[in-house]
Amino acid sequence: MQSPETENGSLGSTAKQVAEHASALARLELELAQLEIKQKIAALGIGAALAGGAAVVGLYAIGFLFATIAAGLATFLDLWLSLLIVSVVLFLVVGLLGLLAKSRFEKGSPPVPRQAIEEAKQTTEALKS
Repeated sequence: MQSPETENGSLGSTAKQVAEHASALARLELELAQLEIKQKIAALGIGAALAGGAAVVGLYAIGFLFATIAAGLATFLDLWLSLLIVSVVLFLVVGLLGLLAKSRFEKGSPPVPRQAIEEAKQTTEALKS
């Protein structure tokens, strides 16, 4: 049978080894997490760049679509009149979208969680009484 000192010595060294292994494992897990985050950020950056490129090309495509509509109207109207019609329709759409945006901004402002604040006040009052 081993003496308690030998058992304590080996128990202490075992505990030290477990702590060292746990520390090394934690460091490795942090490194793995950092690598994963870097890979995901790189993928997100590439995705954002591609989406930005698609948006720019999409804007050009919309411009050409409106030019095509104006050219189609110019087959039976004067060129200036067809361009004016397309421009007026676009400004009407812009105005409509602006009014819709304004109403949404008014609904959402100020950005204060009123219902949550009211609930917190009621809870506080209930706890006091």
